[in-house]
Amino acid sequence: MKNTGTASPNLRIRTIDVLRALTMFLMIFVNDLWSLTGVPKWLEHTLAEEDGMGFSDVIFPLFLFIVGLSIPLAIDVRFNRKETNTAVLGHILVRTIALLVMGFYMVNYGVINEEATGLDKNIWQILMATAIFLIWLDYRKLFNLRKGLVWGLQALGLLILLYLAWIYRGGALEDIHWMQPRWWGILGLIGWAYLLNGLLYLVIRKRVIYWVPIFLLLLFMNIQENNYFESLPSFKLVISASNHVLVMAGLLCTVFYLKFKSGGGKLPQFLSIVALASGLFVLFGFWIRPAFPISKILATPSWTVICIGISLLSYVLLYILVDRWGYAKWADPIKAAGTSTLTCYLMPYFIYPTIVLVGFQWPKFLSDGFMGIVKSLLFSLVIILLVRLLEKRNIRLKI
Repeated sequence: MKNTGTASPNLRIRTIDVLRALTMFLMIFVNDLWSLTGVPKWLEHTLAEEDGMGFSDVIFPLFLFIVGLSIPLAIDVRFNRKETNTAVLGHILVRTIALLVMGFYMVNYGVINEEATGLDKNIWQILMATAIFLIWLDYRKLFNLRKGLVWGLQALGLLILLYLAWIYRGGALEDIHWMQPRWWGILGLIGWAYLLNGLLYLVIRKRVIYWVPIFLLLLFMNIQENNYFESLPSFKLVISASNHVLVMAGLLCTVFYLKFKSGGGKLPQFLSIVALASGLFVLFGFWIRPAFPISKILATPSWTVICIGISLLSYVLLYILVDRWGYAKWADPIKAAGTSTLTCYLMPYFIYPTIVLVGFQWPKFLSDGFMGIVKSLLFSLVIILLVRLLEKRNIRLKI
């Protein structure tokens, strides 16, 4: 099937790359806070039963928003290359499967039973990360590798994953079970939300008249997930609609941006509208808070729309700084987190188990309070700089 739609010009919005890099830097940072004591409450995740949100509760929804920002640009680039709709559909499905597989393994690692599995969980984790690297390494950048060797390495990675699944046992000894989707993990949630939004964009493109009601429908589904209206049914598209609507918020932001650009609109007007929308989403979140307490764990609609507002405001501020004023050099040290994002996300799956296996322990003063927070910030930066070195040698994951 040929693509007959009109593709947008090949645009590169530097703001998205910088926002993605900054978000991944912060994601690695907040994911390391578990190793500390004396962390201020406002930095941490709030508990499911608490009405509120900490700094850590904003990072993942911001990343979902960025996934949405990138979808129209990435798909339009493929259309500009004269790829067919079928080819683009295949690309969307392949990326989704990769994210679901990674998320599926990662979420099951969290409840592995070492005794029943018969393998140290840290070794299981390192083997999992190694297999992911072998399968999804960007071999096209490694020009000196023959196709036969590439296929062999990918086959080895697949065999490792199959072996890990075969020996896997999870849960308590009185309730041993095999691998389960559970909540799909971070990458799995991204995969499902990317799939829905990618498929919709393939069909709807930039026709805002269809996007807005779908966005509102997904937001209503998020509201109805806990049977708020008892007379109406509730259902999920595999995962909470919160994930889908966060990605769609980013997608709509880019769609509006492209329509402004193509229609000769002034960017200050676009940024003003996005900033206004940011404030309205935050106000709406606090308005519905009495009926829907703010909770990341429960993915409540108040949390969802407040995070959309924060994401939109982050986009506006960074766009002014990076694309309007040209101040982007400050982000160069973490640039690899925006270009090799998946590689950065995977690196801790090598580092944490290795630290345990070699018996290394951080000094007490680097594991508590302010100095511990500094350590976690530096830990995140070091991982990104390490990925930067790998990137220079054309070693990076790509799905």
